[in-house]
Order: sequence, then structure tokens, then C-alpha cells
Amino acid sequence: MPVGTLANVKTVTPAHLLDAGAEMVLANTYHLHLQPGENIVARAGGLHRFMAWPGPILTDSGGFQVFSLSEMRTITDEGVTFRSPRDGSMIYLTPERSMEIQNQLGADVIMAFDECPPYPADKTAVAAATERTHRWLERCVQAHRQPKQALFGIVQGGVHLDLRQASARAVTTFDLPGYAIGGVSVGEPPELIEKIVQATTPLLPPDKPRYLMGVGTYREMAQAIAAGIDLFDCVIPTRLARHGAALVAGDRWNLKNSRFREDFTPLDSECPCYTCQNFTRAYLCHLIHAHEILAFTLLSIHNITELIRFTQQIRAAILGDRFTEEFAHWLQPVAGDPSVSGLSSC
Repeated sequence: MPVGTLANVKTVTPAHLLDAGAEMVLANTYHLHLQPGENIVARAGGLHRFMAWPGPILTDSGGFQVFSLSEMRTITDEGVTFRSPRDGSMIYLTPERSMEIQNQLGADVIMAFDECPPYPADKTAVAAATERTHRWLERCVQAHRQPKQALFGIVQGGVHLDLRQASARAVTTFDLPGYAIGGVSVGEPPELIEKIVQATTPLLPPDKPRYLMGVGTYREMAQAIAAGIDLFDCVIPTRLARHGAALVAGDRWNLKNSRFREDFTPLDSECPCYTCQNFTRAYLCHLIHAHEILAFTLLSIHNITELIRFTQQIRAAILGDRFTEEFAHWLQPVAGDPSVSGLSSC
């Protein structure tokens, strides 16, 4: 699921996303609350009409900002007080307020308000954050007012498998439309992410969507799918594009490199995306060196298409009972994924 934090996936249009095969996109409650405000989005007819996206939308609850804005917030059992990075004003976000904002935004899937502990962190602190997440989930369920919106609960617990398992049991006591594994890809090594996913996923109902938040490298996705995960989101495709990089068959290519200056072939001759069907590596290299914004758009189109094609290929392999055989390379445990090292935190 491409990430569109502020009701847009950076540098691409909804038409580009549809052409890339995207079926669902994300937006962020906290950021849309700051700008333009949920009241404006509601008056526009909801997120779908506001951003002209015809498919499903998922909104994060603002819980990730509990983690990412650690120097600008104060947490209590009641909620979180943030200092706005825009104007310095104080913002008070509670489970009830998160539900109210997401109900107004009108996404199809909304996330429970949670506390995402950092890595590394003392186990006592992680346990406290996890228990608070469970109490906040109960309040989210009680405050949710739009039954047409699917509310997902979030499993926390840091890198501690006993806390993860206890959290999965607590969260699944609520009969929700889907469940997520949160608090991964926040600085911990890939092998710990794999252990968390393998230990937690089987504890989530197999007949409900299981969502791994903020993960989107080839290896992480393949291994998580093998464990039973269904949904992913990550900023990798567009973030790499803004760094002048392309994803090609699992590798990261730096299009700034001089070897592409006179390479008049497409990024990937087998890729059906608009970029690969119309432009060469040399042209993309030229755009990057000329600081042209079009470079970001063309690379984003390709990178989004590439990751979606990867998941489509996995889906076809699963249906054909060929997954383990065809994706054996990506299922091997390794210490990291060098193709996108350092960019999997979303």
C-alpha cells in the first residue's frame, strides 16, 4: 500500500497509482489534523473525494507520532500532548479524539490509537506502553462511531516475544475486522523483525486481514508473507525515488551514477510501467543531474510498480503452490537487505 501521508503519494497522481496496480493507499490522521484539518476534508466529501482516489484508504491513528515526535510530546494514560512542528501550538490526542478525526476523514480502514515504544528500550517501559495500548484500544472500540469503517487493533511489545504474544492475545479479545503488528522497523535489526513477525502472526486470526506496519523491503515482505501477513505499507518507493534511486529486480540502482549517462535502455525491459515503456536510463540520469522534478515522478512510478509487481508475483506463486520454490532467495534469513538498507523505517 503506497503511503500518502498528507492525502497524496509524493510526486505521483492517483492515475499513476492506478496504472501501477495500487489497490489501496494510506493517509495519516495526525498530519491531516494539522493540515488542512479533518473538518475541511469532511466538508469536501471525505478523503476519497478530497484526494480523488477511487480505491480503499487506510488512515494511521497518529500512534506512530507518539514514537517519531518523542522530543515534542508528553504521554499520560489519558492521551498524548504534542507540540505542533508547524506552529508550536499544543495538540492533545486521545483514543477518542483519534477515532473522531478518523471518522470525519472517512477512510475505509482506521487504526486504533497506540503507543509505539522505541528501540532500544527498557523492557519495563515497553511493557507499560503495551498495556497502555491495550487500554487505549478498548477506548477506541467504545468511541468508534462509523460501522462502515473497519477498525484494526495493533499489537505492540517491542522486541520481547513474551510481550508480543501477550499483546496479540489481548488485542484479539476484541472481535475486530483486522489486526496489525506495529512497532517494528523502528531501528531494530532485520533478524529481530523476522522473529517478531514469525512469533506474532500465527496468534492473529487467519480469517482476518493481518497487517505488518511500516515494512516494505523485498526480503521482509517475502518472509512476512510466509508467516501469514497480508498487508504492508512503506515509504520506500517514493523515498528512494527522491534520492535518485530505482528498484530493479530487488536491487537498488543509483541513477546518479555516470555509468547510466549513455545507457539508452529502459530501467527494466520487462516492467510495464509508464517510465520503463517510454524513457531510458540515460534520460533519467540526465533529469537527476539537472535537478528536474520529473525525475522523482518517473522513478516513483517505476518503484511503486516494481514493489506491487513483486507482491502480485508472490500472490500468483501462492495460488500455484510455487511460493517456497520461486521465492527461496528472498526467504533465506540474512542480517539485512542491502538493496534498501537504512530506508525501511516508515
